[in-house]
Amino acid sequence: MIQEAAMIRAKINGTPIEVPEGTSILDAARKAGVRIPTLCKHPDLLPTAACGLCIVKVAGQERMPRACATMLQPDMEIITHDGELTRIRRTILELILSTHPNACLTCGRNGNCELQTLLGEFGVRDDRLEKYLRDVPPDHSNGSIIIDFAKCITCGRCVRTCQEIQNVWALSMLNRSINTRMAPAGDILLADSPCIKCGQCAAHCPTGAIVEHDETATVWEALRDPEKYCSVQIAPSVRVALGEEFGYPPGTNLTRQIYATLRRLGFHAVFDTNFSADLTIMEEACEFVQRFVHGKGPLPLITSCCPAWTDYMEKNHQDFIENFSTAKSPQQMLGVVAKTYYSEKMGLDPAKHFQVSIMPCTAKKYELERTDEMFASGHQDVDVTLTTRELARMIKQSGLVFREMPEEDADSPLGEYSGSGTLFGATGGVMEAALRTAHYLVTGRNLAPDAVNILPVRGLEGVREAEIDIEGTAVRVAVSHGMANVGKVLDKVRAARERGEDPPYHFIEVMACPGGCIGGGGQPYGISDEVRRRRMAGLYADDQGCARRFSHENPAIQRIYKEFLGEPLGEKAERLLHTRYHPRKSYLR
Repeated sequence: MIQEAAMIRAKINGTPIEVPEGTSILDAARKAGVRIPTLCKHPDLLPTAACGLCIVKVAGQERMPRACATMLQPDMEIITHDGELTRIRRTILELILSTHPNACLTCGRNGNCELQTLLGEFGVRDDRLEKYLRDVPPDHSNGSIIIDFAKCITCGRCVRTCQEIQNVWALSMLNRSINTRMAPAGDILLADSPCIKCGQCAAHCPTGAIVEHDETATVWEALRDPEKYCSVQIAPSVRVALGEEFGYPPGTNLTRQIYATLRRLGFHAVFDTNFSADLTIMEEACEFVQRFVHGKGPLPLITSCCPAWTDYMEKNHQDFIENFSTAKSPQQMLGVVAKTYYSEKMGLDPAKHFQVSIMPCTAKKYELERTDEMFASGHQDVDVTLTTRELARMIKQSGLVFREMPEEDADSPLGEYSGSGTLFGATGGVMEAALRTAHYLVTGRNLAPDAVNILPVRGLEGVREAEIDIEGTAVRVAVSHGMANVGKVLDKVRAARERGEDPPYHFIEVMACPGGCIGGGGQPYGISDEVRRRRMAGLYADDQGCARRFSHENPAIQRIYKEFLGEPLGEKAERLLHTRYHPRKSYLR
């Protein structure tokens, strides 16, 4: 039985407050409706007290503790704001500014920078202190994310995210004192480091020191080219996150407004990646049944929709290559069927068909050219990937008033989807969708209405294990998100191998980003578990509201197999919809 934490009574700015024991002064103040400024603290990370902005006064103490790293004690009397604290905080900001370039107008975080916001709030208008800028050129080598070292404020959030949440260790802190800076480990190029392009460093950075590689200009150029037929697809999680850039609450589902907006940006056809998520399930669920029921391949089967996880696996878990599903990601599946099936139906020249994807993920940029299989149509299957943030910038550049967009439908047939397709945006969603269809493939029946929601695979725990019954046979599954958690799951499988036992799981889903794609590195800034939950709730509501909730019941999916692909795992499907994996080095030099 879990014992509830004892409650502590204290005062913040004279107002009584009661919070559970172990609550920091920073969090207690937030519960009291008081915002204490900070730059180094992020909801996903434990405190380091690095920036010093969150100092407060405690009655009876001479020192000013840092609120993020100091636990509230009984009967404490805290002052969070007064003239002296404001002066000290302004001085700290001026010190940070003395090592930061005045390049706001050309920065990728202009207007959405935590440092810029605080400088404005504290009225810092002049460079009172002598400038000391790092003369280090930006690192553009990665192709997915860009590091501008001069804009680093050494808060450490990116380094700790990369090391603790992702277990990638591509970033570190170099040097000491005023020369301290963030850099790829060993001060090498990011492209030569273990980086998996997930973009979580960018999502957690408070400034423009790490941003996505912006390709909006390339898309604008294509849209202006009269020779090109431009189509676009949107990922499941984009629909419940994009609205945050326009003042909507997290989780607001704006699918049909996004369709209308994309048409007005100039795209000739608007598709939905949910369609190809259903297509992915047909291939992946059949692959699972082949292995689980017929013994054609090793277990556990491991999902492969996440390119950052794919990159991480090829570098760090090469002994599991044979366990990886060969099904391409939904992004790549839609790209190839758009340039083959759709182009053929519409009489288009695939060479002039320019396919853009809107993804929550910076690693999707890397995926476009990961292997030769990404050119299965005879051309690059997806030409450009934009993050959710990049799409928001395009909309703002266009002059369109997003809040006034009408609701429209996607283009058929690559825009029809089931509820299972939309689940891909949340951790556990691929597993849930696959199990729904796997149950049908094994039993010939759909799950009962009260069993369609497979709740054990949902949630934000780093690792979730479940046992699902299919016709009296137990299917053991595991779901992991955040790369630091995946080793716990795979080590259990390795241990069983060494003992000569059956694997502890039959099916494993891994997503690199905490929360899955709804928490992707290309999503709107300001991520936290509360935001993740609200975005996930938006996807679950979309699934619940769909007339069809099983991938195999999507009529457009049935049609594409009948007219074009043949059957799942058939010769044509294998050639167009599947890929292979290869060992890679973590460090390239």
